[in-house]
Amino acid sequence: MLKTRSTLVAAILAAALGGAAAQDRDDRYPGVTGSITPSSSGAAQEWSGADGASGHPLMTAAAIRQAAANFPACLERIWPMAAGRSITREFYQSATAQLTPDLRIMDLMDNQPEFTKSFWDYLDILVNEPRIAKGRELLEKYRKTFDAVEQAYGVDRYIITAIWGVESNYGTLGGDRPVLRSTATLACVGRRQNYFREEFLSTLEILQRGDLRPDRMIGSWAGAFGPTQFMPTAFKRFAVDFDHDGRRDVVDSIPDLIASTANNLKKDGWVNGQSWGYEVVIPTTLNFMLADHRRPMPLREWERQGLVRAGGKPFPHPDATAYLLVPAGVQGPGFLMMANFTAIMKYNPAEAYALAIGHLADRLRGGDRFVQDWPRYERVLTRDERLELQQLLARHGYDVGDPDGHLGARTRSAIRDFQAKAGQIPDGFASATVLEQLRVR
Repeated sequence: MLKTRSTLVAAILAAALGGAAAQDRDDRYPGVTGSITPSSSGAAQEWSGADGASGHPLMTAAAIRQAAANFPACLERIWPMAAGRSITREFYQSATAQLTPDLRIMDLMDNQPEFTKSFWDYLDILVNEPRIAKGRELLEKYRKTFDAVEQAYGVDRYIITAIWGVESNYGTLGGDRPVLRSTATLACVGRRQNYFREEFLSTLEILQRGDLRPDRMIGSWAGAFGPTQFMPTAFKRFAVDFDHDGRRDVVDSIPDLIASTANNLKKDGWVNGQSWGYEVVIPTTLNFMLADHRRPMPLREWERQGLVRAGGKPFPHPDATAYLLVPAGVQGPGFLMMANFTAIMKYNPAEAYALAIGHLADRLRGGDRFVQDWPRYERVLTRDERLELQQLLARHGYDVGDPDGHLGARTRSAIRDFQAKAGQIPDGFASATVLEQLRVR
């Protein structure tokens, strides 16, 4: 499932930098209450009228205009699928009669900035003192609800609060677009119509069921909504009615919001009582080819390899399995990532995001900053340079998948292979030096 929750994370980054399935019910915890203050909306912008940056044939200006002109016909073609979901004809007509495509979404779809920052810049923006203070305030304010949710789902309250903080800055940046219009637009216009058709149909199911009113189902351009950013399909799978008012409301009900987020993490594999991971000091003698998510080992085996927990603390569960992540290479801190890190990445599949969630959660519970320094002197590659790096690696026979400028585990593995072949420390860091070396080969 595509995790488009990251569109709101990108909005938080921009603001910080000065730019603008079946219902679950548990009757053991009655009486938990609370409401969320609605977030403000921003000013609407028009579509640029330009081709999308992706170069996809459905993202050309001509294709977008043609799809927009055929929007009513597209909605009519979707109707039989809606009927198959028990959507009534009356409701479908009422919900779609006044819909028009929001073409500004086409600009946003091909211009996502969240993958162009270094790990340290990302953490600086998302894990800061104001966000820590606000998170602690909410943890205290809703202590009873967190107690009940932890008892019901076994998911750490600090992780849930961190997701709340990172996804929407605790509900203050919740998006400003009607989810129904956004998902209808994306189901009929642009390069991901098959995916977003499912989100549009799920939106209709949610609205017909009465969990949310259309005017409260407001979110990102991609349709993620609520303070912890549920896509409509994810809402169907994970949302719960924890305050027992007959509706699953992750927008205005604090109990439903917290419990639904916990249920999501639990069903994605959260392990009760275990950390997301640990910062570790790595010896220079380590074989960095071991720094691969496909090569997990018990913590005690990592200790035999010379890794120690930053600050000298012991590992609480030395038999637990983890993999080694070195996001800034040999020059920066290392991290041993547990099963719960993987659960967070299922919520949003970006390592920097998951690391920010884990670190913010630790700071909320009273933990310290990371001990080791990041290599802030390193120039961060632009998106074009990242794309070029992937293309050059592919040209030299290394597997990076489809080059897209997003540097994840696959690209890091390819860089390690390149570095090892060149007789260098294979730390997998996508530096300007590695790019220059690839250019001259």
